[in-house]
Amino acid sequence: MAKVSKRQQAMQKLTADLGSVDLSKAVEILKSFESVSPKGKKPFKFDQSIDLSVRLGIDPKHADQIVRGSIVYPHGIGKSKRVLVFCQGPNVAIAQAAGAEFVGGKDLADKIKEGWTDFDVAIATPDMMGVVGPLGKVLGPRGLMPSPRAGTVTQDVAGAVKEYRAGKVEFRCDDAGIVHVVVGKLSFAPQAIEENAQAMLTLIRSLKPSASKGQYIRSVTISGTMTPGIRVNAA
Repeated sequence: MAKVSKRQQAMQKLTADLGSVDLSKAVEILKSFESVSPKGKKPFKFDQSIDLSVRLGIDPKHADQIVRGSIVYPHGIGKSKRVLVFCQGPNVAIAQAAGAEFVGGKDLADKIKEGWTDFDVAIATPDMMGVVGPLGKVLGPRGLMPSPRAGTVTQDVAGAVKEYRAGKVEFRCDDAGIVHVVVGKLSFAPQAIEENAQAMLTLIRSLKPSASKGQYIRSVTISGTMTPGIRVNAA
């Protein structure tokens, strides 16, 4: 059995017997972890991501019950994404002006076929899908394949690049019907974390599949990269 550190023990004490709490209280407790450190130890050395896990009353084995979508949070996620754009003609200058780090066509495709994936999101114009299509085996498993459903195959190159650079987040339920998604950083102000998380929960509620029966949102947990999870009152 893995040894539990003194810091983890201290955080677990703060969450023992909590049950489920309101979102604002959960965020307050999460923020208190910033200063938790055993005697003689420094607080956390990095800015942890805040993760929201939402267990849904769905059966992901059925295509009509898969919950997926994307969102631009009111307070971002604390980092800018590296954007690659497959395009040609006038769209090259448009993508560069919007802030895309990598812009091109076959040259980028050839580089990716060789194993290069040093970017966070790939966007393509519809006329480039002949070049992009064969990259599915490389980009698909990494969640980087451009898709019309996700809004990454589009003619609005400038709009897509600006959204993703601002921290647009895509999400999809896993095989257990749980959505895991980042809602910010531990250094964010409590109100910013709460508003980002609430925006995500509101969106997930709006995406309830018509085929889903019974209780839709079954549990909500919020946590930092290195903190215990805190159960949030799903109501």
